[in-house]
Amino acid sequence: MTLILSNSDVDKLLSMPECIEALEEAYIELAEGRGITRTRSDCITPTQRADAVYGLKSMDGVCPKLGIGAIRINSDIVTFPKRGNTVVREKVPAAPGNRWCGLVLLFSVDNGEPLAIMPDGVMQRMRVGATNGLGIKYLARKNAETVGILGSGWQAGSQLMAACAVRDIKSIRCFSPTRAHRESFAAEMSEMLGVEVRPVDQPEDAVKGADIAMCSSSSLDNIFFAPWVETGMHLTSIKRPEIEMAALRRADRIVIHNNAEKPIHVLTRDLANAEKAKDQGWDSVGELDFAKLPTLPELIVGRAQGRQSEREVTCFLNNIGLGYQFAAVGAAVIRKARDGGFGHELPTDWFTEDVHP
Repeated sequence: MTLILSNSDVDKLLSMPECIEALEEAYIELAEGRGITRTRSDCITPTQRADAVYGLKSMDGVCPKLGIGAIRINSDIVTFPKRGNTVVREKVPAAPGNRWCGLVLLFSVDNGEPLAIMPDGVMQRMRVGATNGLGIKYLARKNAETVGILGSGWQAGSQLMAACAVRDIKSIRCFSPTRAHRESFAAEMSEMLGVEVRPVDQPEDAVKGADIAMCSSSSLDNIFFAPWVETGMHLTSIKRPEIEMAALRRADRIVIHNNAEKPIHVLTRDLANAEKAKDQGWDSVGELDFAKLPTLPELIVGRAQGRQSEREVTCFLNNIGLGYQFAAVGAAVIRKARDGGFGHELPTDWFTEDVHP
């Protein structure tokens, strides 16, 4: 039988500490060359909206130790509006019922069968948070207890969950451009984490004096700048353009997620918006040699050095997501789902065939 899960199911089944543990264990296999992952690819074409593009995104990976292969597929309508002083990448809920479309499919390495199908929303949020949480675990000072975060959206919540899972965080300051958003986010996260999250009026007020400076936005422009870097600080970013190049130069140690410089982009010919989608953000830190920078899996297994002193400025740049993460985290989700009776089972032969593909 093939298990069908909802975002609500995944939310109940997957805690942040469990997600961090699943990724940390799986990254050992990836670093040793037994686990494999493919560079994300985006097919970008016109859509009916003149201000948008259609993107078909996929990423996949296989974790043999866990017996799971995974593919994540997104069918997106994407716009690039300006919010305040920055351009953001914004997915539009254009599917029927004002919804988005993203799926994770899990397969058995042993016999190829489809094990589970679920939306990607909660899982992708948690795996991004957990990835940056591992960056904090291996790079931030052990006594780090204050966080400044730039962003108050869906991803920002899991970033704070992860920071609190790996460090004894005592206080958090949050900035985002819309006062109402940052205030409601601060109230929600304070209650969830049991740590005061204080909204502030300027980005500098959020990160000044913070042990950990976190960026969690949809911006395609820089939001963290060199003058804000302080001795002993750990910087963390969920996408390439958030931290300006001058700030990255001030870091003593930079670790990235993966050596892939950017996704594979396949674009419709002569489509201006698609060219913008391809270039904006991915070329923002072109001076970095991604092929030579150490990766998070290498850091975890000890092939790359972590923080060497209390005064070092460290940075984890979550430069690109991996399909492999969905195999690792998905294995934990379906194990707990079966043990707890979550989801719905459908006949596996609905998804397999009796003719040679």
